[in-house]
Amino acid sequence: MDYIEFWRKSISYPEIFWESVAKELFWKKKWEKPLDGSNPPFYRWFVGGVTNITYNILERHSKDKPAIIWFNSELKPHIITYGELSQEVNKWACLLKKAGVQQGDRVTIYMPMIPQAAYAMLAVAKIGAVHNVVFSGFSVRALHERILDSGSKIILTVDAMRRRGKVIKLAEIALKAADSARVVVFNYLGEKIDGDFVQAENLLEKCEIEYTWVKSDDPLFILYTSGTTGKPKGIYHGHGSYMVWAYAHTKWFFGFEKGDILFSTADIGWINGHTYGLYGPLLNGSTVVWYEDAPDYPHPGVWWEIVDRSKATFIWLSPTAVRLLMRYGEEWPAKYSLESLKMVVSAGEILGKEAWKWLKSHVCKNRQGCHVVETWGQTENSGFIAAPGGYGVGGIRYKEGSVGLPYPGIDVRIYDDNGQELPPGAKGHVVILPPTPPAFALGIWGNPARWIEAYWSKFPGVYYTGDVGIKDEEGYIYILGRADDVIKIAGHRLSPAEVENIVATFPGVVEAATVGVPDEIKGTTLAIFVVPKEGVRINSQEVVEFLKREFGPVAVVSKVYVVNKLPKTRTGKIMRRVLRALISGGEIGDISTLEDEASIDEVKRALEEVKIISS
Repeated sequence: MDYIEFWRKSISYPEIFWESVAKELFWKKKWEKPLDGSNPPFYRWFVGGVTNITYNILERHSKDKPAIIWFNSELKPHIITYGELSQEVNKWACLLKKAGVQQGDRVTIYMPMIPQAAYAMLAVAKIGAVHNVVFSGFSVRALHERILDSGSKIILTVDAMRRRGKVIKLAEIALKAADSARVVVFNYLGEKIDGDFVQAENLLEKCEIEYTWVKSDDPLFILYTSGTTGKPKGIYHGHGSYMVWAYAHTKWFFGFEKGDILFSTADIGWINGHTYGLYGPLLNGSTVVWYEDAPDYPHPGVWWEIVDRSKATFIWLSPTAVRLLMRYGEEWPAKYSLESLKMVVSAGEILGKEAWKWLKSHVCKNRQGCHVVETWGQTENSGFIAAPGGYGVGGIRYKEGSVGLPYPGIDVRIYDDNGQELPPGAKGHVVILPPTPPAFALGIWGNPARWIEAYWSKFPGVYYTGDVGIKDEEGYIYILGRADDVIKIAGHRLSPAEVENIVATFPGVVEAATVGVPDEIKGTTLAIFVVPKEGVRINSQEVVEFLKREFGPVAVVSKVYVVNKLPKTRTGKIMRRVLRALISGGEIGDISTLEDEASIDEVKRALEEVKIISS
């Protein structure tokens, strides 16, 4: 299949293209209109169509085939077939009905990576309700904010979870955050919990709950993304439109041949966990692997051990996790054969050359049949919307540093500050021309004006991704970072990724982050934060000299700070605005999606240390 021709059809004839894709799935009632673009930017797909995403997962595939292979913290595997998954989802649907959940009600799910989280998500969708999954590492305030904004009437949680050998009582957090919502607790670890809650086991029973047939543009789920200031944005996706995209683009990318297994390390609290840890592969009748704990627990080779034991053909991971594992050295992946792997997929933050080389050399072991690729997308677009081809559409065609080609329906352009399209090779704002395909969210929950303001106002009528990048002559996309993070020095515009990729090649540096700081002469100079490999000491002045030599004199550095961790979102994105605020002493804004609050203290320590040395 010629991918470019395939993509062009999706752009030239979007309605015909997506109708043909949607017909591969089951619809209780066919749509009356493939696309309603009468109220831009609120595009609606398969208007009048009636379906159910859980039906399309549980009723179209062999009941005997493994759906989920789950490894707990002790690395004991548990295989759940499609038939067993159907039975468990029925039980959880019965629980929801007994708890009073009706079609359209919102249900907050606050659980770790355990099978019950999958049962809960699919059960909510089965009865036509709306799930709002909140990452299990979030605090009371972050959870409370999301419960209130979504209007959830029920919170599904567990008594406690495991993380790096510690027990964290999630139910206690949920009870403090609940407000008027009803808390339903599944007894997972047997921890004693005090408070007013419903025991899930009292509502779980074998029963048959009929599927609730919903309209394509009825909401399926809400996921919250962090805001620079103000409260997080509740991005919500449509039941039918998301289903079609999740099914189709994962099929095009992975191919899903007989025996293929996808190890998704993405937490269900973010979009990649939804799409690549659950809905996408299961809509295709494939098998996914989940792991309950951290990427370096009980040892730094745990992911590679799981790959060998499950015979995973694909692994989906974040650059954050890769750099964490790089710090432990290549001896860990060397312990395992990893011969089943066909593709290592990176998403979340820019991977960078050094991390790509490490994965290619030590995880793929330089085998020709194992690819390391980067993808690009957002919560707003259901996951990735650009990738280097795929097993189902013409094969992998990776270019170093590129996130690949736009996927069907995605018409990417590069604009200057005035909204003029730039030629190939020029750096500018990454935008997407309408109509947006089924991948895109329906809007921001309860706030349609914010959807327009955040994504459609900078270049009216055009979707603004907020990223800066380049498109080459072949159409390959290179993402250089967020527009807010671009640094202007003496008239030159630098993206953090350009600088960070070079700094990451300095001996002993495993990760770097760059932000601009005000300067009376240059306007702005660079502040660089570096994370060293374990046991390595970094000389700050040598980093400065190295960068000048490799990048050129435009890379004017004010300070280099050595830290053990960087402030990041759970999705692995470096929160550079937080770094800027900490340097300037300004407000750090919304940090509800911050993965580890200790990272802020670490940055403060480094800033204070440099200040003392300088004085």
